[in-house]
Formats: sequence, C-alpha cells, structure tokens
Amino acid sequence: MTEPHTNPFPANYAAWRECITVRCRQPLTRVFVEMRLRVLGDPSDPQSREFRERYGEAYTQQVIGWFEQALREATA
Repeated sequence: MTEPHTNPFPANYAAWRECITVRCRQPLTRVFVEMRLRVLGDPSDPQSREFRERYGEAYTQQVIGWFEQALREATA
C-alpha cells in the first residue's frame, strides 16, 4: 500500500512533469511551455500575479526553472 500524497506541490522536476502531463493531461509542447514562461516571467501579467500571490516567489521561480528545463528537452 502506498502512502497518501500529502503535499499538493510537486517537489522536483519529475513529479512536476508527471503532474502536468499525466494528471492534467497537458502535453509539454514547445508552444505551451513558451506561453507559460512568458506569463510567469511577466510580474505585471494578471495570471503571473495570481500565481505568485498563491504560491510565493520561491515556488514561482522553481516552476519557471522546470518550464525552462521542459523547453530545453523539447528542443533537444
């Protein structure tokens, strides 16, 4: 029997990628990743402000890093 998942935030790239691609069924296409990087990278964007307010600056930077890694993998 597996332990229940207690932390709703992915703690590493592999868990984040699984959350996006498996649970959310969102392919990490180049177009999608670039769009999310534009939004999250613009602190004046309403979606970016909401994300930062909800999850904090440190986690926002972590997610941006994961999107950047996904973009490198998409162009490899």
